[in-house]
Amino acid sequence: MVLLLRLAGPLQSWGDSSRFARRRTRTEPTKSAVIGLLAAAQGRSREEDIDDLRLLEFGVRTDQPGSLLRDFQVERSLDEKVVMPLSHRYFLSDAAFLVALGGPADKLAELDEALHHPVWPLYLGRRFCPSDLPISLGMHEEYRDVRDALARAPWIASEWYRRRSPIPRLEVAYDARPGEPCSYQADDPLSFSGEGRRYGQRAVVRAYVDNPSCSCPEGEVSMLAQGDSLSHPEAEGLDGGTFPDRDQTHDPLGFL
Repeated sequence: MVLLLRLAGPLQSWGDSSRFARRRTRTEPTKSAVIGLLAAAQGRSREEDIDDLRLLEFGVRTDQPGSLLRDFQVERSLDEKVVMPLSHRYFLSDAAFLVALGGPADKLAELDEALHHPVWPLYLGRRFCPSDLPISLGMHEEYRDVRDALARAPWIASEWYRRRSPIPRLEVAYDARPGEPCSYQADDPLSFSGEGRRYGQRAVVRAYVDNPSCSCPEGEVSMLAQGDSLSHPEAEGLDGGTFPDRDQTHDPLGFL
């Protein structure tokens, strides 16, 4: 049994670290942020246990990469006597992701119901990044597991993007299994407690799958499908680094 989510909206911001005034975003949603979104939908407090959500199998497919947006922000105290340093915050604009969650049918059914009737507002990484609706695409028995769903579920890109950018191959990232070659990222949420949020390392496999809904003419291949780079060209040289540095704070429960 697999629960599918569609994460799309004007702006998204997904990160797994924070470095001073540089708040970068990853190229796809983090597991910790999605678990935070699920916890918010269920109305859980920051102090409640989230181990049942952490144990869900997680995978994400980039159906519409979007474009990188950098915003300059400055903070002041209410009396304007204290001014914080200028910060650089990065977002994905007009992106769409397919998220697949695997686990017990009763748990997935609870989450599906919560996403249709959320207790708290749901956001795409940050409070000012609202999501398009619906988020939940429902439960699916026709897929064997998360990986099968990412390989066979219909392409969810916007209609205008489908016409302009036929992509024969889509990037996927999912939880690694024992013995698989993988990379690691710090987005396994151990606690969302107000006394100190804690995250562990998660083993991740990255790959490409054929686009199940794209019949591209022979030879018509997008730049994304041709190369293995996950960087955005427009990010090159910004702040002395490239987009995949992925240094950005995230707020899984949408309180930022």
